[in-house]
Amino acid sequence: MSAPAVLYESSLPSLTLRARGKVRDMYDIDEQTLLIVTTDRLSAFDVILPDAIPGKGLVLTRVSNFWFHKMQAIIPNHLLDIPLAQIIPDAAERAQIEGRAIIVKKCRPLPVEAIVRGYLIGSGWKDYQKTGAVCGITLPTGLQQAEQLPEAIFTPSTKADVAAHDENISFAQTCDLLGQDLAEQVRDVSIKLYTEAAAYAKQRGIIIADTKFEFGVDEHGALILIDEALTPDSSRFWPADQYQVGISPPSFDKQYVRDYLETLDWNKTSPGPKLPAEVAEYCAAKYREAETRLIQD
Repeated sequence: MSAPAVLYESSLPSLTLRARGKVRDMYDIDEQTLLIVTTDRLSAFDVILPDAIPGKGLVLTRVSNFWFHKMQAIIPNHLLDIPLAQIIPDAAERAQIEGRAIIVKKCRPLPVEAIVRGYLIGSGWKDYQKTGAVCGITLPTGLQQAEQLPEAIFTPSTKADVAAHDENISFAQTCDLLGQDLAEQVRDVSIKLYTEAAAYAKQRGIIIADTKFEFGVDEHGALILIDEALTPDSSRFWPADQYQVGISPPSFDKQYVRDYLETLDWNKTSPGPKLPAEVAEYCAAKYREAETRLIQD
């Protein structure tokens, strides 16, 4: 099997570029629809690195689409069943984004990231060590690093611009931003999505320690799942057979790259450092392994 072509940045002359995010390029199709391309870019510590992870966008697209379809009984999502060739008729132009482009319904994105944590790790563990709480939610005393929480908790954050850092906010602040009813809807559906996905993934040998969802509201005011869902980019995936309380487990996500970057003399601001080829390829292999475990029989 040949290695996938690396796509750092897409170029679609037939469409109008709407925006480039950390990983995704968005193009306007018309007033109702968007085309979203998942590139191989990688962001770490909110900085887009100069080197891509080969084939990462293809994996993210397949994994995200799998979850969108699997979870549509819980909440509708933004995917539209329109063939890519209908939007990009030119075969050469289409070739660069085949397998990494989705056509979606436009909606109004909500200004919060819906984060659900099932285990005590990362910034949540640091928060807990200092305060006994995570994002203002008091937890039992005596919990250890990577320990499963008594129940999954909702810890939203603001959605920062591409070069900025997201900031954790309280549920009360979420209510101020969204209104009480919508905030409660986002919280409840986020926890339900995480709980069902975590149970499924556990059967496949993966622990989903935490994840991030993004939502929008359609023209009728209905809540819709957008962006991506339960990928190695938006989640912390651990191999269940290597999980151990008290240590930070190995992962199937970009944590490997983060750990490498932590060994460098870098102030975590742009421009990011270049990645050695072996680091990029190892990261790519972990993404592929996560996909294989999750969605291949």
